[in-house]
Amino acid sequence: MGRRENPLDALAGPVAELALELRRLRHEAGSPPYSEMARHCAYSAATLSRAAAGKQLPTLAVLLAYVEVCGGRAVEWEEHWRRVSEALTARHGDHEPPYKGLARFEYADRDLYFGRERLADDLLALVREQRVVTLFGPSGSGKSSLLRAGLVPRLRHAEGVPRPAGIRILTPGERPLATHRPLLSPVDTRAPEQASADTYLIVDQFEELFTLCHDLIERRAFVEALLAARRPDSRLRVVLGIRADFYARCLEHPGLAAAIRDASLPMTRMNPAELREAIVKPAAARRLVVERALTARLAHDVTDDGFALPLLSHALLETWRRRRGRTLTLDSYEQAGGMRGAIAQSAEGVYTRLDPSQADTARRIMLRMITPGEGDVTDTRRSTTRTELEATGKSGEANKVLETLARARLITLDATTATLAHESLISAWPRLRGWVEQDREKLRFQRWLTEAADAWEAVGRDPGVRISPVRLAQFDMFASLTDRGELTVLEADFLAAGMATHRRTIRSRRTVRATVPLLVAMTALAAAIAWKQQRLLQTHRLP
Repeated sequence: MGRRENPLDALAGPVAELALELRRLRHEAGSPPYSEMARHCAYSAATLSRAAAGKQLPTLAVLLAYVEVCGGRAVEWEEHWRRVSEALTARHGDHEPPYKGLARFEYADRDLYFGRERLADDLLALVREQRVVTLFGPSGSGKSSLLRAGLVPRLRHAEGVPRPAGIRILTPGERPLATHRPLLSPVDTRAPEQASADTYLIVDQFEELFTLCHDLIERRAFVEALLAARRPDSRLRVVLGIRADFYARCLEHPGLAAAIRDASLPMTRMNPAELREAIVKPAAARRLVVERALTARLAHDVTDDGFALPLLSHALLETWRRRRGRTLTLDSYEQAGGMRGAIAQSAEGVYTRLDPSQADTARRIMLRMITPGEGDVTDTRRSTTRTELEATGKSGEANKVLETLARARLITLDATTATLAHESLISAWPRLRGWVEQDREKLRFQRWLTEAADAWEAVGRDPGVRISPVRLAQFDMFASLTDRGELTVLEADFLAAGMATHRRTIRSRRTVRATVPLLVAMTALAAAIAWKQQRLLQTHRLP
């Protein structure tokens, strides 16, 4: 921009400094009247004049229009605008966003969790009345947040009733009973005041029992262990959070169907008042203001999108990052891409900043976090281990990509596991949706392969493992899995063992096929010799 030092800059503040630079740019362009400038852009003379007044930070769109009319370099001015915006953020101390983006609300976020008070109270009342409760809702309705930031605080801080002996939260995973068996028993407490208190077990994403666990015996045993809480003498209470499109699968189990009949709560849509609270109150808790026009637009967009709370939260997070001072504006929301565009814009921005090798690693990582749906069941996210993800490529690069995706809140990450921040990402990010559609059949095979290899590992890597010819044919179709390094070492070893067994079987069959004619011929020859010998004996016996 050819910036010149000015002794007043340090005292003026970042907004006034930016305004001074804008006025200088206009002067260098020949001081065109604002009315003339307005004719060459989409903004009024008054809006352009206010941008250079220095009283508040103009939106990025207005600033770039001003700069373009005056012949400035847009890239440099955009960087300058972002520095000013960041300086305002640091000055106000607003380092922690009031919105969670795609991530769920946790217990620690309860002071920012608004709009679901009525539903949380209803759930608490039902949990106190019944020992096994089911919570059904579509993807994006906020089940996980309601359980963690709505129900758990009420259980811990309820007045006039015994406090829980313990509260446990789990997701089923691939081996629900083997993994969580210790959590399926009540807490053994010796405290006299808790002698009769119950332990609360919250099973979130219960649908993983169908999408990840394919051992029917273990699946049935896990359900029976949960339903044991229905016994009058049990000190365990169970709450199941279930995606609505798995309702029919749950009814296949008679005991679970009975529990659903007796104690089930649906996730309803927020009414306009609740939605406004979810938008405005988290910002107020951080001493921020949401522009009325933005609140109205968000309410309209959520209504059009149905259950879209993660999309709403992410759009608000991106709007917060682009806010003007302490105000979240409609202009900032539109710059972020709106309800659905915000996710695509954020994800695409992260992806395009990766180098080609990292981008390919990111593709492999994210596809391993998805289980492709079939029939009426939509695609679902899949929790996976960091070990599995690191084994598909260079460990150092995989870790770096995982951390990058986690910082962008596209995935959630802990010491051992990783998962998509929300299933909304699958449908809202066109690139990811395209990957899934392009490789849907290959992904189904890969999910089977991962599970089968894990089971093979669990029983000691039997070298004689058999893989059906159909599966081997599928692997031949998807040979690119090996070519592109998309198999873990365990998966490759499992396939190698299965193919070796298959080759031995083929060789054995060929040997048998080659031996049978020889055996037939030898048997015929032996029979002929025996017949001739019998004839000779008969001849010698004749007088």
